[in-house]
Amino acid sequence: MASQPGELLLEAGTPHPRGDWTLEHHTNLRHRIDEARRAGAGAPESLDEIAAIDTAGAALLAELTGAEYLAGIDEWAPGLPAERRALLRAVGEALTRCEAPAAPRPHLLRGPLADIGRRMEGIGRQQTQLLGFIGQVLASLATSLWRPRRWRLTSVVAQVHQTGLDALPIVALLTFLVGAVVAFLGATVLRDFGATLYTVHLVAYAFLREFGVILAAILLAGRTASAFTAQLGAMKANEELDALRTLGLDPVELLVLPRVAALCISLPILTFVGMLSGILGGAMVCLVALDISAAQFLAILERDIAVQHFLVGIGKAPLFAFVVAVIGCLEGFKVSGSAQSVGEHTTSSVVQSIFMVILLDAVAALFCMEMGW
Repeated sequence: MASQPGELLLEAGTPHPRGDWTLEHHTNLRHRIDEARRAGAGAPESLDEIAAIDTAGAALLAELTGAEYLAGIDEWAPGLPAERRALLRAVGEALTRCEAPAAPRPHLLRGPLADIGRRMEGIGRQQTQLLGFIGQVLASLATSLWRPRRWRLTSVVAQVHQTGLDALPIVALLTFLVGAVVAFLGATVLRDFGATLYTVHLVAYAFLREFGVILAAILLAGRTASAFTAQLGAMKANEELDALRTLGLDPVELLVLPRVAALCISLPILTFVGMLSGILGGAMVCLVALDISAAQFLAILERDIAVQHFLVGIGKAPLFAFVVAVIGCLEGFKVSGSAQSVGEHTTSSVVQSIFMVILLDAVAALFCMEMGW
């Protein structure tokens, strides 16, 4: 029997399929179905004029009528041969099961709240990992502290040079400029009250208690924590950490402890330098703009500024150094092996370190205020 090209005629908005609805005529029938949809055609009333049909043609009919409508072929076209009805019913039921569920309508509050919940869950998981890693570092420190043969003094000295000595110029310059800015701002406000002399107290209190240590810690968070993450991440990507474990060496003891010890030595030194540089910047502004001599500046420092303010500032340095070093090393160990992962965890270590430094500084400020220190 000769093949009859499949057709789809429209009469008063009702489609009438005819001819062979087979794979051979699929492209032409697809265009006809698109034209019928654009014309707003409904479902066909009869399929009796279809000469031949296969699964490709049945799928096209499902697009025209709807899969559910085609699955109920027994109700609206009972006169078709049983074999053809079985084919159309099977295709309709299969496409009905495969149809994707309708996307839920976006809720004004549900989406943002779900996103906040996911972020909070990620932060909680991150802090749990940090606490666990801190415990691992402290346990390794307690194990090796009483065994001088296991101390990595060469590594510690090298890390002190990289994290401390190399950072001295930038810390000194930054704190000097910030000290000058604080003095300018203080003088601008205090001049209205005729109390420009108290600019000395403002600069001294600010740098001895807060700015000296927090600026040095933030600089190390951006400079050193990122370096720790990149170094350890590259070692993990190159499978050097696995090689160390294969040799029976503990990566925490070999790589983390020297970095933590070096930063705990470097940050108090950098904090002291930052305090001196900040006060020196403030003294320069007082000397140039406020007519406060260097001798008068030093006399006010000696008379009115208690040593406890220096101790409060310098006492926070080892804590900040420990947190920054541990976060940098932890993010390095979390690198998955790709260059993209190294970049992501390096960024994460800087953000986490700065956040934790500011958070701990705020907690320490509240504690000292309550204690009257």
